[in-house]
Amino acid sequence: MKSSRLFEAQLTRRQFLIGAVALGAIGSIPATARRLWAELGVDQLALLEQSEFVYISSTRQDGTLGEPAEIWFFMHEGDLFVGTRPDSWRVKRIGWGRPQAKIWIGKRDGPSYRAIGSIEKDPAIQAKLLETYAKKYPKGWKKWEKSFREGFADGNRVLVRYRVSTEPQS
Repeated sequence: MKSSRLFEAQLTRRQFLIGAVALGAIGSIPATARRLWAELGVDQLALLEQSEFVYISSTRQDGTLGEPAEIWFFMHEGDLFVGTRPDSWRVKRIGWGRPQAKIWIGKRDGPSYRAIGSIEKDPAIQAKLLETYAKKYPKGWKKWEKSFREGFADGNRVLVRYRVSTEPQS
């Protein structure tokens, strides 16, 4: 069986060039985004992109998860961000050294993943959240914009970053 091909399956020149460009671009994608893509997969990422809400449960002292809370969110460089009150359970538990959380995508019984929460103080990311919320939630934003803007300014709102956890789900 003589074949002029080196491999049974050959890429077209177009496929090769697209792949080469994609591989070259991967180096410029933040590691957190690559980790999210690896953990969630294409279907869950697409659902996350389309979802209006996520549902977040933080970890109680006994290790169980709290009640999932529906919340607005935005994605930035592979991490999920929410703006919330500093007295919320998710913020308190992060402060108490229990940053582990579970995030459901789109609905309480939707696909989920484990994440690690932290408080983010970068004003540029706060500004990105405000800009994104104004576009993503135009009806609700009219009601909540002042609360978010003033809250970030006076400390009545904090920014929480959730980074995908590679720990196995229980």
